[in-house]
Amino acid sequence: MLRSLGLDSAAEAVYKEMLKAPTSSAADIAQRLGWPEPRIAEAMGELTRLLLVRPSWQEPDALRPVEPEVGLRYLLDRQEAELQRRLEEIERGRRELVEMVAEYADLNRSRQHPDTELLTGIDAIRLRIESLATGCADEVMALVPSSSMSSANISASRPLDSNVLARGVRMRSIYLESIKNDGETTQYVHWLTQGGAQVRVAPTLPPRMVIYDRATAIVPVDPDETRKGALVLRGDGVVSALCELFERVWQSSRTLGEPSSPDGDGGGGGGEGEDTPLTVRSQAIIVLLAKGYTDESIARRLGVSVRTVRRETADLTAQLGAKTRFQAGALALLQGWVDPELLR
Repeated sequence: MLRSLGLDSAAEAVYKEMLKAPTSSAADIAQRLGWPEPRIAEAMGELTRLLLVRPSWQEPDALRPVEPEVGLRYLLDRQEAELQRRLEEIERGRRELVEMVAEYADLNRSRQHPDTELLTGIDAIRLRIESLATGCADEVMALVPSSSMSSANISASRPLDSNVLARGVRMRSIYLESIKNDGETTQYVHWLTQGGAQVRVAPTLPPRMVIYDRATAIVPVDPDETRKGALVLRGDGVVSALCELFERVWQSSRTLGEPSSPDGDGGGGGGEGEDTPLTVRSQAIIVLLAKGYTDESIARRLGVSVRTVRRETADLTAQLGAKTRFQAGALALLQGWVDPELLR
């Protein structure tokens, strides 16, 4: 009952016994409670510390209880004083936080272009993502051109995504179709959709990016090595362009769980190549070959192995009767197997 004032159950029991019989000795209390005397002595030490017992004026070696009205009121007053002190510390901490945030913002503005911020290292990137996700009010849009997410990345993303979705913020993400080959990533993406996120997949994607409230975007410094750093971009022009890119990819991608084409390589997109005998992935390979991408780069973009890319490239070249990779792309375009818009 008195725990809120700082008394544990043993000290409270001994104090009540002393109030019932103020001249009781430790042995008397031990006998009434059925406790060993060392436990009584420990409780009395606690009561002494709390100033709820004091030495007897008549018998200096004996302890007597302080009246509850005096002793407990003193404890309450002391706790109120401690609470007031803590409130003052919290308020002081709040003022210092505001000052530090303002100072840090001024420092960043003095070092960098106001619409561009360079983040170096995974810690700096994740801290800024945490800040932007926490402050996001309307929408998050993300391109995730990776065939799998690491366990560390999923662990870092889950609480942020959960918070965003719980606040009713719209979340749209586009992943590579090849995530179906990674169980942990697939499980995480399904968790997102169950929480209210909208997820689509595509055979190939532009470099990674996340856009918050159509006002701030994070993109990698090097799309092929995201750990090198990231850029935080602001400003109507560049962010609007990235939003437009996202919307175009969103329209050409397919909803997660939507039945893919019979060969399992995906569907959606439409366009002039709608009747093409090529799968969506094969079309993507042809387009990337025509743009000069290496097999290794194509494999990274599609989230598949280099062996798969080389096998499909050889099949496509033979199917089209081409002698070179570039010629295969040109023939596919001439025969209407690839939407010309994709080559722009």
